[in-house]
Amino acid sequence: MSHEHGEVWEEFAVALADMARDLLAQDSVQDTLDRIVDHATVLINGCDDAGILTVRRGEVRALAATSEVVRRADRIQQDLGEGPCFEAVADRQQIYAIEDLGRPNERWSRFAPELRKLGMGSMMGILLFTEDDELGALNLYSRRPHTFDEAARRAGWILASHAAVAFSAARTHQQLGHALETRHEIGEAMGILMERYGLTEDTAFKLLKKASQDHNIKLRAIARQICETGEKPG
Repeated sequence: MSHEHGEVWEEFAVALADMARDLLAQDSVQDTLDRIVDHATVLINGCDDAGILTVRRGEVRALAATSEVVRRADRIQQDLGEGPCFEAVADRQQIYAIEDLGRPNERWSRFAPELRKLGMGSMMGILLFTEDDELGALNLYSRRPHTFDEAARRAGWILASHAAVAFSAARTHQQLGHALETRHEIGEAMGILMERYGLTEDTAFKLLKKASQDHNIKLRAIARQICETGEKPG
């Protein structure tokens, strides 16, 4: 590796460290996703737009996008059922790319021309993953063809790896927050039942659980109802 290339990757490593700190400072999963795509357009040479999507049971779900063009591209992949990012998630391949959207493409013969109509010249899709959880795909778009060379692909893969960890951490934090809120509401509801109706802790919880099962309503919703009304669930 030349001295110049070494300096470039050193700068990239510093920028990634800054990105990691920024992502961990976000207050929600959505904020984290929005910052990931923003960072991608800054850190990956030639990247004009970026987005994140998931594919589940053949359905594309757009999680973040830097522009309306990206959202339209996601909808096109959904409508056609083809595209690099779609396949990156569906086939669990780490990177897919279309180097020149202006040339005929046998693999994505319908998707590539549609993306070209949106003004894009090239794109690549990178699997967002952690060790045990495939999360979706990071889509990188350029208005110029042949933008994403080997260095850009390597940088994109490294960025996506860091981003996936931040995404997973944000999601886990959110789930823990919801779990704590649920636990608090259930505890408050049980306290109301125990005080008002003279129930034991075990009996109060069984009453909550039975009401949840009988009415096919989440336990937290039953608990919230009791907290609001002070009455036994019907």
